[in-house]
Amino acid sequence: MPQTQHGLWSNWAGNQTARPRRVVTPGSAAELAEAISAAAADDLTVKAVGTGHSFTSIAATDGVLVRPDRMTGIREIDHEGGTVTVESGLPLEQLNRLLEQAGLALTNMGDIMVQTVAGATSTGTHGTGRASGSLAAQIKALEIVLADGTIAQCSPTENAELFQGARLGLGALGVVSAITFGVEPAFLLAAHEAPMSFDEVSGRFDELADGNEHFEFYWFPHTEGCTTKRNNRSEGPAAPLPNFRRWLDDDFVSNTVWEGACRVGRALPGTIPTIAKIASKAWSERTYTDTSYKVFTSPRRVRFVEMEYAVPREAATTVLRELKRLVERSDWRITFPVEVRVAPADDLWLSTASGRDTAYIAVHLYRGTADQGYFTEVEKLMTAHQGRPHWGKLHTRDAEYLAAVYPHFADFTALRDRVDPDRRFGNDYLRRVLGD
Repeated sequence: MPQTQHGLWSNWAGNQTARPRRVVTPGSAAELAEAISAAAADDLTVKAVGTGHSFTSIAATDGVLVRPDRMTGIREIDHEGGTVTVESGLPLEQLNRLLEQAGLALTNMGDIMVQTVAGATSTGTHGTGRASGSLAAQIKALEIVLADGTIAQCSPTENAELFQGARLGLGALGVVSAITFGVEPAFLLAAHEAPMSFDEVSGRFDELADGNEHFEFYWFPHTEGCTTKRNNRSEGPAAPLPNFRRWLDDDFVSNTVWEGACRVGRALPGTIPTIAKIASKAWSERTYTDTSYKVFTSPRRVRFVEMEYAVPREAATTVLRELKRLVERSDWRITFPVEVRVAPADDLWLSTASGRDTAYIAVHLYRGTADQGYFTEVEKLMTAHQGRPHWGKLHTRDAEYLAAVYPHFADFTALRDRVDPDRRFGNDYLRRVLGD
């Protein structure tokens, strides 16, 4: 969770801080509208923040910080229409449990579920999927409070242009107060996780991505080892991991032991190649079948900072091989694996998958580890291939660059000019990525 103590806010990773003039916790869209109107009267900016899992300063403000902790209600579950409408501050974990009880599920998920629904969708949180996109791509309608205090409803048939921009709006158009997601009957996923060499997984990348509903892999720098994950729908029966095996693999090894290994690597960088070789062999092959969200997500308690770029899927293996060569000829010592996922093209204006089939390549550093140029050189590589940075993860791109890689960038900024001409929802980050 982000922290707000003595007026100082910080995010989950601890790399972003802000000192808002005041913090508000509205309990309804009407109270939110009042808070925005009061901010306007005092000429203060407004930013909403969820659980602080963005690594950028996208939610930072010296004005009014909106905490949606009291906006967690369930407005409607429509089994016949296949939708659920929830308030913006509801954590994804609670949404998933609610849907499970109702016999429903989201089509796709990212790999954690601690974010609020509005925080996750507004920054483009995604998982991996051959034909299923990000959380924002699953939105059917939403409610948003605009700069003038208006509570606007939008969907493909009502305020359609606002809907097109606000599904993934970076908090630049207003404060989302409720979201309607498309959902489907609950389903099981059969998970198959197995080691594979870098050469094999890169050589078979298209086969693996096309042959599985959800495919991703992790490459461990300083090694030839990868861990692959293939998740596909199953008719059952459910065969979840035994509780002890799940705790051992996903909690103790992936969090407690990994935290210790990262601390050793940060203190003694020379040990990192050995740690990487051990880590690449620590995740053994396993298969299990469980409720979809329990397969999509895992606990993540080791704190880190991250950069992730979306590149055209056809460039994925070229970029990965170039990245591997970068690491091999550098003096970097990289503890965290490189994560690779895929997504189909979508029609969201600011989606990293807008208009093109996409591969996501994410690099991480343990919190407190010196960068030594790793992120800088990775970013140069990604931008050479028309990469689009994840909005909630570290990058240095500006509006000039982003306008060239997003076909609907001008549509979004024109919409912003109309609904927030005074930049009530602006901050330094949005000025950089969207322009003044």
